[in-house]
Amino acid sequence: MNKLLDQIRENVTQTQVWKSIFRHGYPNTDANRALVMFSNVILHLHPVRVRRGALKIKFTWCLGGLTFFFFVLLAVTGVFLMFYYVPDTRRAYNDIKDLGTVIYFGSLFRALHRWSAHAMVFSVWMHMTRVFLTGSYKPPREFNWVVGVILLVVTLVMSWTGYLLPWDQLALWAVTVGSKMAEATPLVGNAGPFGPELGMTINNDVAFVLLGGTVVGQSALLRFYVLHCLGLPLVMALFMAVHFWRIRKDGFSGPL
Repeated sequence: MNKLLDQIRENVTQTQVWKSIFRHGYPNTDANRALVMFSNVILHLHPVRVRRGALKIKFTWCLGGLTFFFFVLLAVTGVFLMFYYVPDTRRAYNDIKDLGTVIYFGSLFRALHRWSAHAMVFSVWMHMTRVFLTGSYKPPREFNWVVGVILLVVTLVMSWTGYLLPWDQLALWAVTVGSKMAEATPLVGNAGPFGPELGMTINNDVAFVLLGGTVVGQSALLRFYVLHCLGLPLVMALFMAVHFWRIRKDGFSGPL
């Protein structure tokens, strides 16, 4: 019986189909263990060699990994919501209502998207706090710390741009307050320090560029939709790739 099983395994593992998928042997040697890491698209993100203590999930709860998980969940649920949402001020609010009353599983996917967004903001804040308190921003990881700060800012901006899409009172006033804060930005805001001296007015400052006008309307909704669904996720994916690449080069700073 054992000889028959060995023969079957031999026949299967020697086929071209098997070799095209598995390009290394069983990982019972250092060379094969390294090949497993190099040839796997997920494991390739991690360093080949890590300290045993770095693989323990302790008080840090793998917050960086959780943040990435919430990002993937947001992308999946966001694509589903895009099928039923049109960034038009005449129907955006009704589209959101239809998700909860007409579309099958619409309320489930919207709730997943909303709570994942909250969870991602929370987890990225906690991740940055852990990195700061444990001194993991120090050399050789100072470059990756800067990349992490950029990812934090992009996460907050992406969360803010998503606020406008339901097109209700909360969305309108949240973005109105945010645009007024943008007007006070130094150098590029018409009400900010050195803004008027540099020629900034309500018709050419950063708030105007953001809203596509001087009030929150159709242009603002379209711009926020494109930023939220395409522009900012692409920027985040790019910086995440750099972030993971630096983790692979620098190694884990401590427990996951």
